Order: sequence, then structure tokens, then C-alpha cells
Amino acid sequence: MADMKYTEEHEWVLLEGDVVTCGVSVHAQEQLGDVVFVELPEVGRAVTKDEECAVVESVKAASDVFAPVTGEVVAINDALEADPSLVNADAVGGGWFFKIKLADPSELDGLMDADAYEKFCKQ
Repeated sequence: MADMKYTEEHEWVLLEGDVVTCGVSVHAQEQLGDVVFVELPEVGRAVTKDEECAVVESVKAASDVFAPVTGEVVAINDALEADPSLVNADAVGGGWFFKIKLADPSELDGLMDADAYEKFCKQ
């Protein structure tokens, strides 16, 4: 999606009003392989940019998912706990992890757009 931003830790962010939806990128899920477990943060949790706030486990490895921005977790994708394979099937759609009410919109300025992220992944 054109409006998506990306982190160096391979999370994607989509801004809708003052809330960002967050998940792991297609590149990340391809590196992970088959996702078998997801641990999500609690709704209401305050998170700081770059703080570990979720875990994704695959047949290959377990990885932390970091908060791409500072704010409050306002929603989680309960469907992932029942079916973690949604991350593999639709990483940037139905496989989203959590939503954060944005505390500081300027934090989005430090994230990569799709072209910059693609170049980053090729390095």
C-alpha cells in the first residue's frame, strides 16, 4: 500500500487518523517461515517507540515485534492468537498485529516509504 511506512526491524505501519495499524512486513514473514504462535500486547498498554511489545514464533525462530511509534495500544488482532498463519497468508492485511493511538506524529517521519524499504531489504 502506498501510504505504508516501514521500520528497520521489518514492521509496517499504516496511519488512519491518529491511530497506526502495525504488523510485520512480507519480507519478515518470508524470512520467518511458517508462523506458529503470536503473543500480542494488552489493550491499554502504553508503549514507547522501539520497545518490544509482541512476539512472533515460527518453525525457524522467535522474534520480537517492536512498537514503531510511541502511544497506547488501542486494539489487537485476536484472530492471530487463534490462527497465527494469517501472518503468512496476509502479512499486510488480515495478519496485522496491533493498533496504537499515536502520541507524537513526528515519529512517523523517521520511517521508510515502500521504495526505501525495498532498497533496505536488498542490502
